[in-house]
Amino acid sequence: MACANDSWSEENFSCSICLDVFSSPVSTPCGHNFCRTCITKYWDEQVKYKCPVCNKLFDTRPDLQVNTLLSETVDRFGTSVRVKEQPCVEPAEVPCDICTGTQLKAVKSCLECFMSFCQTHLEPHQRVTVLKKHRLVVPMDRLEDRMCKKHDRLLELFCQNEQVCVCQFCTVTDNKSHPFVPIKEEYEVKTAQLGKIEAEVQQMIQERQNNIQEIKDKIKCSKADADREIADGVQVITALMRCIEKCQDDLNQMVKERLKSKEKQAEGLIKELEQEIEDLTNRSSEVKQLSHTKDHLHFLQAFRSLKTPPPTRDWTTVEVRPPSYVGTLRRSLDQLEETLSMEMKKLRDAELKRVQQYEVDVTLDPDTAHPRLILSEDGKQVHDGDEEKELPDNPKRFTDYIFVLTRQSFSSGRFYFEVQVKDRTRWGLGVARESIERNGEIIETPETGYWTLNYDEDGLLFNADPDVCLPVRAELQKVGVFVDYDEGLVSFYDVDARVHLYSATGCTLTEPLYPILSPCLNAVGRNSAPLIISPVSQKD
Repeated sequence: MACANDSWSEENFSCSICLDVFSSPVSTPCGHNFCRTCITKYWDEQVKYKCPVCNKLFDTRPDLQVNTLLSETVDRFGTSVRVKEQPCVEPAEVPCDICTGTQLKAVKSCLECFMSFCQTHLEPHQRVTVLKKHRLVVPMDRLEDRMCKKHDRLLELFCQNEQVCVCQFCTVTDNKSHPFVPIKEEYEVKTAQLGKIEAEVQQMIQERQNNIQEIKDKIKCSKADADREIADGVQVITALMRCIEKCQDDLNQMVKERLKSKEKQAEGLIKELEQEIEDLTNRSSEVKQLSHTKDHLHFLQAFRSLKTPPPTRDWTTVEVRPPSYVGTLRRSLDQLEETLSMEMKKLRDAELKRVQQYEVDVTLDPDTAHPRLILSEDGKQVHDGDEEKELPDNPKRFTDYIFVLTRQSFSSGRFYFEVQVKDRTRWGLGVARESIERNGEIIETPETGYWTLNYDEDGLLFNADPDVCLPVRAELQKVGVFVDYDEGLVSFYDVDARVHLYSATGCTLTEPLYPILSPCLNAVGRNSAPLIISPVSQKD
């Protein structure tokens, strides 16, 4: 018996799963032996219960029987099968599914067992006849994901109709009429597409990075504008404060000088009166002294000098009036008003220069012009031609009101343009949104999409509900129109006078805006001069 035992090799005591000496050996109904832990773990990872050696399938999970004889024999044998040293698995490599503790690198994956094996644990597949029939492939990670869930076969083909990976059995069952290509071939196609997608993604990323940079640049510009606005405001307000302080100092000095002059005059008069009182007191003493003289000769001689009184002023004509301050404060405020007016002029000039930086080049669109209007070839001038022309129908054309739009529209940012209105008795200009009515009755208000300034014999007004009447400015020759789309601001300026005329604020701007002009009717030659879109001329 001992001889028989001695002739056994280590393979007789090795588990075919872990390839190590049996630990708590158990037997399956088909008669093969395994470590209890190895076979339990193996079946825990399988959908179907089968023997790793003979591949026999069991309807239910078999009850494992302890192999007492084998257990005792292993204990007496007292040796273990030593696993040959193999390289440990690296992060990018497929690990052996059987190794416990330190996992070794898999050298093959079995499509029957759905497991990957290192060189040592692959040995049963190279030795056992049944296992030799298993299909071995290069190591594959997540092997269960590479198998067809329906046929338990390797996913090798790509269905172009369903756009899914399939196995060979799928091509003759569910997807038999569909075109198929090898997975590798489809991989190459998709890889090429991936390059295109990657390029598109990179372009989108670049566009968004550009948007971020644009936003940052705008914030930077906004900060610069804010700093400049604060600096300008501080400069003007400081100048006004200095002017007010000077005005107050001048007023104080003027009042004090007048008071001091009166005080000096009063002090002179008081001093003169005191001198007269002193002289009169001395005379009174002389009179009293003389009245006690009994020497007749001396009395008569002294009385002769007392007959002539000392020279004195006629104080009935002398009057000390308090100083008059009437008009002093007004004159000081007039000076302040003049200074304020100069500062306001500087501000208006600076404001106009600032908005003129947003000048845009616009030309009139003949497709929108009322049939009475005559446009210049360059699209910069328009006037009433006295009669309607025969023109083709165009949904963009105004048919009842003498209007014309520009070719250019604006739906963001800021823009500015100037229109010469010289020698005209009536006109209208401003901006209008794209969806305004072109036919029938038109009501020009911001609610209907018009932000326009109009001039006629009744004066200057901004069209609204109600209209806003503005002060009539003499010789208004050129009007500037500024729009800050994002802020909802539409402003009008008297360009030559550098004066702000009117601003519509809080405007709801949600669609493209077009500059709009109306030369109005010719009025028998009294309103024949054209409206002219003029280039900006910066003044120093």
